[in-house]
Amino acid sequence: MSEIAIRAEKLGKRYHIGERQRYLTLRDVLTNAAKSPLRLFRGTTAEASNHSERHIWALKDVSFEVREGEVVGIIGRNGAGKSTLLKILARVTKPTEGLAEIHGRLGSLLEVGTGFHPELTGRENVYLSGAVLGMKNREIARKFDEILAFAEVEEFVDTPLKRYSSGMQMRLAFAVAAHLEPEILLVDEVLAVGDNEFQKKCLGKMDQVSCGGRTVLFVSHNMGAITRLCHRSLWLDSGRITRIGPSDEVLAEYQARYLLTRAEWVRPQADHSTKEFRFLSVQLQNNDSQTASLFATNEPVYVEIRYDVTRSLSACQIGVRVCCSDGNVVFTTSDADHAEVSALPKNSGCYRARFAIPSGLLRPGTYYLTLGAHMPCRSVYDLLEEAVVFEVSAVGSLTSLDGRLGVVAPLIPWETCKEQEAICG
Repeated sequence: MSEIAIRAEKLGKRYHIGERQRYLTLRDVLTNAAKSPLRLFRGTTAEASNHSERHIWALKDVSFEVREGEVVGIIGRNGAGKSTLLKILARVTKPTEGLAEIHGRLGSLLEVGTGFHPELTGRENVYLSGAVLGMKNREIARKFDEILAFAEVEEFVDTPLKRYSSGMQMRLAFAVAAHLEPEILLVDEVLAVGDNEFQKKCLGKMDQVSCGGRTVLFVSHNMGAITRLCHRSLWLDSGRITRIGPSDEVLAEYQARYLLTRAEWVRPQADHSTKEFRFLSVQLQNNDSQTASLFATNEPVYVEIRYDVTRSLSACQIGVRVCCSDGNVVFTTSDADHAEVSALPKNSGCYRARFAIPSGLLRPGTYYLTLGAHMPCRSVYDLLEEAVVFEVSAVGSLTSLDGRLGVVAPLIPWETCKEQEAICG
């Protein structure tokens, strides 16, 4: 039987409202990496008890084990504690209580450029990452060309990382994490950024990693990717484990609970974020401008978005991704689709935007919308995963679409006449 690679026992993480989170410096990372392959991170509740009572538990009483060579998916809604769990396992943050054991050399991809140093070049960052993993220079050199080719940054390899776009940093970060062969790999929503071609490359590489005997924890909202890569999944909800088991069973229960129709999302009043951009609400509406979550195939789906800009932005694109219940993307759209630039300037103030998903486009089924606001290739202002969900029904349509193949089923008008009449006409 394989050995235990990761063990968490009664992990808990409590954040105090208004607390500034401390992140490890490069020196901390290098120091931690120099420790023995068995690393233990233990929290203490005594430390937390000295603070005021205004707090929130991001994780509570989380216990599980992952064996060597297992690929385990972690699913859950926004705020469920998925990223917090990975940050504890990666030694980026310390638990308030409980302990986590890691047996083996650890690599992580938690967000764009994590562990990279902006003043160093791409080349230097690759070698630094390898050194942190305990690899010798000759081992890194053997993989170096393959990493650059995958990341598609050969031309900029000797340019300081701070000159890279966020997309370039993300590609290099994934390439390093996937190619330098740590024994344990933590991946947080790596497929959420980048174009479709690069996402396909990432999935293909993740396939190779999962078949190569390495231990992987994979956080994703892409249910199709979780099903394809992970035999077992862990479902987090409000910081606690709801279920661990075979991925198909866990995902079926998760989808039954959360991919039910919900026509509106409103930012909680308790959220006093001071970000320069915040989504305030998202609402699905029918032809009568009423809130709705069930639509016939011959009805348009109107999407109304409200957001707040606290300081003027030189470039901001608001995008919407329409996905099937299995996580596959049906299409994307943005407020810059018909603009001459990829992103539009936004002055400070509150905004309301509205667009329609045309009637006769979507097959019967369940769909959800993910919204994002970003400066292309630079930074993400706000992101709402699975913000609203709706159902398209064949009821009300004169044409049955259930048996039609394809992701969409547009009712395209045809003109037909007999050939002789067409010629004579």
